[in-house]
Amino acid sequence: MDFHILTTGIGIFYLVVLTLLEIVLGIDNIIFISIITDSLVKQDQRKARLLGLSLALIIRLLLLSVVSYIMTLDKTPLFTVYDIKFTAHSLVLLIGGLFLIYKSVGEMHSSVKGSHEEGKKQKKVRLGAVVLQIVAIDFIFSFDSVISAIGMTNDIRHETHGNPFIIIVLAVIISMIIMLIFAKPIADFINARPTIKMIALGFLVTIGVLLIAESFGQHIPKGYIYFAMVYALFVEFLNIRMRKNQKEPEQ
Repeated sequence: MDFHILTTGIGIFYLVVLTLLEIVLGIDNIIFISIITDSLVKQDQRKARLLGLSLALIIRLLLLSVVSYIMTLDKTPLFTVYDIKFTAHSLVLLIGGLFLIYKSVGEMHSSVKGSHEEGKKQKKVRLGAVVLQIVAIDFIFSFDSVISAIGMTNDIRHETHGNPFIIIVLAVIISMIIMLIFAKPIADFINARPTIKMIALGFLVTIGVLLIAESFGQHIPKGYIYFAMVYALFVEFLNIRMRKNQKEPEQ
């Protein structure tokens, strides 16, 4: 690995920017993990979050180790349907989008019906099933993360004549550590507020639709989706504050 690149200003700059990008791209992952682990008993929730994010880190590092192969997945069509070329990458996005919509809509249905509480007899099986689902969604999100990171650091080779691989690896590790620290507070915040949880589920459904659109070659900037979610959360925070003020007795 070329550690010399970390002593340059441009190297440090890209490390900071790429770390922030990885955190932003990991928001969907944290929300999914926060919601899906809520169905577990308390002692298993922390274990599932730790396993989920640790596996996400391992998956991304493994994908980085075969990055040259991954970049070809978006270039070689496997088959064509109505003039739409499907590559291995687009198939991963399609399956991931459908899976995300299925799980999010299922969680919405359970929350609306109030049938989330089940017997505790299956808690060991449930933990394994939850971790397996987290691994599946980690794999989908990791593709986007790795490809975005490679695209961002392409210019570093020309500007510093160095290999940006070490920057990408460090950015992934740092972002995962930060997400691991904040996973529990975010999970507690979302799951303690039903309306926030429903907004988060709606966001995941939208991300699923976005992944499906991208699998068909329709590239929609994610910034619009993130802005819409932030705006919806801002409005809900105002509602929470309003309800709190209405309940407080007058002095």
